[in-house]
Amino acid sequence: MKNIFFCAFLCLCCMSTVLGREVIAFNEGWEFKKGPFPIDVMRADSLCQGQWERVTLPHTWNANDMQVRANAFYQGVAYYRKSCFFPAEWKRKRLFLRFEGVGSCCEVYVNGKFVGTHCGAYSAFAVEIQGEVKFGQANEIVVKADNSERPDVIPVNHNLFGVYGGIYRPVTLIITEPIYIAVTDHASPGVYITQKEVSQKSAEVSVKVKLNNATLQPEPVVLENTIYDQSGRQVCTQCKTVMLSPQGMQSFVSEFKIKHPHLWHGRRDPYLYKVSTRLYRNGELADEVNQPLGLRKYEVIAGKGFYLNGERYPMYGVTRHQDWWQLGSALKNVHHDADLDMVMDIGATTVRFAHYQQSDYIYSRCDSLGLIVWAEIPFVNRVTGQEWENAHSQLRELIRQSFNHPSIYVWGLHNEVYQPHSYTAQLTRSLHDLAKTEDPDRYTVSVNGYGYMEHPVNMMADIQGMNRYFGWYEKKIKDIDSWVENLEKNYPTQKLMLTEYGADANLNHQTEFLGESLNWTKEFYPETFQTKMHEYQWSVIEKHPYIIASYLWNMFDFACPMWERGGVPARNMKGLVTFDREVKKDAYYWYKANWTINPVLYLTQRRNMDRETRETCITVYSNIGLPTLSLNGRILKNVRQGYTKVHYIFDEVILDEGENVVRAIVIGKNGEEYTDEVRWQYKGEKQRLVDSKENKNSHSGF
Repeated sequence: MKNIFFCAFLCLCCMSTVLGREVIAFNEGWEFKKGPFPIDVMRADSLCQGQWERVTLPHTWNANDMQVRANAFYQGVAYYRKSCFFPAEWKRKRLFLRFEGVGSCCEVYVNGKFVGTHCGAYSAFAVEIQGEVKFGQANEIVVKADNSERPDVIPVNHNLFGVYGGIYRPVTLIITEPIYIAVTDHASPGVYITQKEVSQKSAEVSVKVKLNNATLQPEPVVLENTIYDQSGRQVCTQCKTVMLSPQGMQSFVSEFKIKHPHLWHGRRDPYLYKVSTRLYRNGELADEVNQPLGLRKYEVIAGKGFYLNGERYPMYGVTRHQDWWQLGSALKNVHHDADLDMVMDIGATTVRFAHYQQSDYIYSRCDSLGLIVWAEIPFVNRVTGQEWENAHSQLRELIRQSFNHPSIYVWGLHNEVYQPHSYTAQLTRSLHDLAKTEDPDRYTVSVNGYGYMEHPVNMMADIQGMNRYFGWYEKKIKDIDSWVENLEKNYPTQKLMLTEYGADANLNHQTEFLGESLNWTKEFYPETFQTKMHEYQWSVIEKHPYIIASYLWNMFDFACPMWERGGVPARNMKGLVTFDREVKKDAYYWYKANWTINPVLYLTQRRNMDRETRETCITVYSNIGLPTLSLNGRILKNVRQGYTKVHYIFDEVILDEGENVVRAIVIGKNGEEYTDEVRWQYKGEKQRLVDSKENKNSHSGF
């Protein structure tokens, strides 16, 4: 094919004599062509001429169309191609391409030959390309991607969130010796670290390693597993000589007992050891893989809460969708870091990464930050009866690829899937069994949106999650009280989590007139209602240890490409932060004040600038003491405590006509001054009537 951008790995040739594994970024020099195509490009060379766009991975073709109009995005086939040079010296190596995420089904070809396929937008996969590579000359890699909804691949539709098409996560070229630690074990690291009997006195650690021998002859090799502490000091090591057969992948286990371990203890002390697995052949290093080890003990105790290393641990939870405005899901590490910076800033201790497997980088960052992680598969929203195999496949991939992350405490099996009830219950039960087979030591969780234990799809996992949107999709804000009290009374032995709650907030929609419920089918989604709901419902959650963990929905606004709601198409606005990550809504500071020890002083309704009533109340969040509040220089005295100790409400405030400057001040323990200020406008009743009449007249022609 002509007009292909050639990427010669000349710099890699010097590495070809080095023993061991090389992992090389494979993200530059790609070309992209979006369909639809009248026939398959792989069988029609004429379609491959011209009109290809040069791209760098990660890349998605839905970065714009999936975010701006409802039900108006491209789902279908597109192609990526890349030409690269593999030196002749690599003929004695093993070559793999590892894709961290392709949306959502794909086929991989090398020089026109099919080498692998994968279905599932969010899990990684690896394909060996050795057999089709032409060494010492140019090779063409082609990837066919398709994000069309399919009844046999979860998620089976784009209704709750969009499946962005493309190679939207990085790709690596992995080069190994003929004897190597497994690469194609569902794209896992090939090393599985299990911990038992963890306490401050000791911890038992088991390291299972999967090996491959591609030499066609049995080979004696030395397998070494070494544990290092955070300073790099060797804690313990074990070597064993094994005769490695060339027939099939084989597993070998090393056992360790660590005395007086330094425990991983969440945000307070996210201490990490490192496990280095090395494979030697003829006295030379053939392969090496490094994995994190955080020694910890998780316990979920019904009616009491979550325990980390024997201590009750607060589970202040947020949820996160990965996509960004105008980027879609094609994110770089800097974007993941920005999201985690805000999760840490708000004071969250746990994150539900919903509703799918997310970047391995972000799980690794949670390991080092001390955030406790809920990881799940995209079995959501609808059931077709055809997704059984793919749901099992994606759960197996999630577990094997993420097995060694100490931050993960639970595997999510489904979210709000119902009809047909009998089939869904059987599938969930089977997924639970698979999770316990793959990883007996972690919990499983399933989530429903009905709110009662008797539902047929419930009770199929270790933990029952319930999504409740009181005041938004159902009933009134304060109905959360009776809901949790009834469950406490009737099901005291059940492990329950409140796994979603919240309300949409369009920053352009503001009002002082708020009831106890909002009709979500209307177009008015005021930020002030979201704030009111979170203020009350967190105060209830905080009082009930029966709710072992809670996860507000959502940390960030995200794309909902089938939605047309609240004045912004294709958008779910339940986030505490806007889709572009530029504005933190009032509710963000509510949680920050309640969850952190960092100083917070915040006046709410700062975007509700045009006041509707002269007499109003002013809300201040302060975790540094009672604020002094002034209005246009006048000190306000009529203050009361709100729902929590950081919640202050100043009642019977009379605004002046025109501009009103509201200023809050707190003097800290060391004499430091904290301030916040908002400016409101209030027009007198006469002026408001005039404005209303003029507005009516200006629309009289419509």
